[in-house]
Amino acid sequence: MSGSENEFDAQRSTWMSAVPGSRFLLTMAVLAPVILAFQPANVSAQASSENVKAEKEKMNSWTVGLAGGLLEGAPLRLAAEMARVVDDGPNLRVLPIVTRGATDNLNSLLYLRGVDAAIINSDALEEYKIQVPQIRRRITYLLNLFPSELHIFVRPEIESLQDLAGKKVNFNTQGTAAAYSGPLIFSRLGIDTEKTFIPHQVALEQMRKGEMAAVVFITSKPVDAFVKGRWEPGFKFLSVKYESKFEDYYLPASLEASEYPALIKQGERVPTIAVPTALVAFNWPAQTNRYQRVARFVDVLFTRIGRLQEPGFDQKWKSINLAATVPGLDRFAAVQDWLDRQARAPRASR
Repeated sequence: MSGSENEFDAQRSTWMSAVPGSRFLLTMAVLAPVILAFQPANVSAQASSENVKAEKEKMNSWTVGLAGGLLEGAPLRLAAEMARVVDDGPNLRVLPIVTRGATDNLNSLLYLRGVDAAIINSDALEEYKIQVPQIRRRITYLLNLFPSELHIFVRPEIESLQDLAGKKVNFNTQGTAAAYSGPLIFSRLGIDTEKTFIPHQVALEQMRKGEMAAVVFITSKPVDAFVKGRWEPGFKFLSVKYESKFEDYYLPASLEASEYPALIKQGERVPTIAVPTALVAFNWPAQTNRYQRVARFVDVLFTRIGRLQEPGFDQKWKSINLAATVPGLDRFAAVQDWLDRQARAPRASR
């Protein structure tokens, strides 16, 4: 190293020792170009992050989680059809959710994150009377979707409900309406049976052989198994009288000869009861986003209900009454607002 270089190093050391913070300033001078080079990228990344956050909030603000039911069940099919009709891009999206069944949907609505609405059987509320005493204040109904009629189908030797006491009766597989509502209804009737929960197709074959006394269906009529199946004389439906014991959750109904001509004589009918299948929501406070997203869902669904009654959708939509009530629950406030607006709107002249 030359003498001049040694002198320069000595002077630099002396200067850095003499000037406070000189080491820091020198370091910053060296790093400044590097920092400036990375700064635009950091700003861009921050802006990108903010955009993603804004898009995430927007999407979640107008997405409704709808607990439908079992993959093979009618409730999930109805949920999927509603999602198709109300879809409005970023302004509204419904996500149908596969669950353990309509009887489990109320539990999902109460406790599962992301669930804003659910399709339930009205008597599912019975299970929550003790564990959730204020259940009627926490859940409100949007729409009475359709009734599921009680079908008690028995062998020829069974003449009355009382004859089923102690006999083997099938209530379909767990998670179905029959598996939940059936035993509950029989309990109210005061009839203790030997309950089984196997697929109805298997149980019906056992009935033919005399190994099963009855099967209990709770579903919308007519049921293919009774329309298309061939049954020996004496196989029949038992009647169930609608009484005060059923007024809290159920509705009066009947099975008609026109629906089951091979099992009900012309001009006769079999009285029974029906379990309303309802679209319900959590009773969120009116000013919250959760309430507002369900209110928007109601407005779009009710306004477009005619689309669901067109060919290509489930036939049940054609019998929908938007003003129909649901036993045991109060109506969602936004639904009542929509109905009131329609009542005030001037009718189009013919």
